[in-house]
Amino acid sequence: MQLTPFRERIWMVARPQKFWGVETGTRMTVVQLSDGGLFVHGPVALEARLRDEVDALGPVRAIVCASRYHHLYAGEWADAYPDAALCACPRLVDKRQDLRFDHVMRDEPHEIWGGDLEQVHFSARFEDEVVFFHTATRTLLCLDALLNLSTHPARSTRMVARLMANTAPGKGYLERIVVGNRARAREQVRRILEWDSDGIVLAHGSPVPRDGREVFAEAYSWLRV
Repeated sequence: MQLTPFRERIWMVARPQKFWGVETGTRMTVVQLSDGGLFVHGPVALEARLRDEVDALGPVRAIVCASRYHHLYAGEWADAYPDAALCACPRLVDKRQDLRFDHVMRDEPHEIWGGDLEQVHFSARFEDEVVFFHTATRTLLCLDALLNLSTHPARSTRMVARLMANTAPGKGYLERIVVGNRARAREQVRRILEWDSDGIVLAHGSPVPRDGREVFAEAYSWLRV
């Protein structure tokens, strides 16, 4: 079994991945929508076994590249599920001109998932991500907006996390320096904190099983929201 449950109608699959030579891992999330269709968030490599498990859950309705850095396998998912909407955050569209995106995501949910998920376009100088909130389970879905590497199994990763001051779920000091427009970032975080989130599924590091709103608020406390 590659997909592991996180909440009712939410599954995760983790994969190894290196960034600048450091093992950070990555994670895809699958949400089963109210109509039975699937919302695939942060697609990873589509191996045969994973495809079988996904197909057993229902038809793929949306392939969601929510961050400008999570797109490597978008093409193979689009080829495998041509009837699904391929969706991108704004700055990914120019980066991947080889792909035909059906929808560019900002703050308004697409009709495919609008009855199940809310969203905020979280944009900074070097980041561009759409953060989602699954209302039924109070689950926050993010990719790079939150890191949790201080408990990573790889010792080298934990060391780098400590050097970057990523000692709890959040962002290291480098990301804080280069965030860019702090007023805009503060408003985006404020909107995310309006959600009463419990769990958080993130791409890099361990998921947060409870108290998600408090964890996210602490992670961005340096913005003084």
